[in-house]
Amino acid sequence: MNLYTKTGDKGKTSIIGGRVDKDDLRVEAYGTIDELNSFVGQAIVLLEDDLFKDIYNELRKIQHELFDCGGDLAVIKEKYPYKTTEEMIEFLEERIDAYVKEAPDLEKFILPGGSHAAAVIHIARTVTRRAERCTVSLQKETSINEIVLKYLNRLSDYFFAVSRVINFRLGIKDIEYERSALVFKTKKSE
Repeated sequence: MNLYTKTGDKGKTSIIGGRVDKDDLRVEAYGTIDELNSFVGQAIVLLEDDLFKDIYNELRKIQHELFDCGGDLAVIKEKYPYKTTEEMIEFLEERIDAYVKEAPDLEKFILPGGSHAAAVIHIARTVTRRAERCTVSLQKETSINEIVLKYLNRLSDYFFAVSRVINFRLGIKDIEYERSALVFKTKKSE
């Protein structure tokens, strides 16, 4: 099998249903999701400890779901059976709720970082937001599987919650942004 086909040498690439320029918004959106998937893979390598078995398994699941999202965005024919589903979003919401309960209360914005794994998850979170922005731009030009956009929105929240839990389990405190106002309700104040 050859890894190179030479069909993209003039700035075009194949997608499901045709060919487009390599700088097409569709390619930018699913390419950013591919970049995100690589950061998730890096985080997985850093979380092979039993302390993080749940997160490790979830991230592996998310990698497959990111391929689904990218595939759904790579479609220019509307009759393609989409793979990204509402059930994927419901799973993320369940996990976010569980991780918010596990982590300490949060009142202020925090700086990305802490442990190496949490820092990589924060990178994944910000790349997710970029993928979301690219997908919004794409949606303004053409019809897409709108569930992908919703999934990306929820995924960035998931990554935020997971980064905090990773640090918490390692005994590393979040570093609050020193000029932050009180922006989050604590569990105690509800």
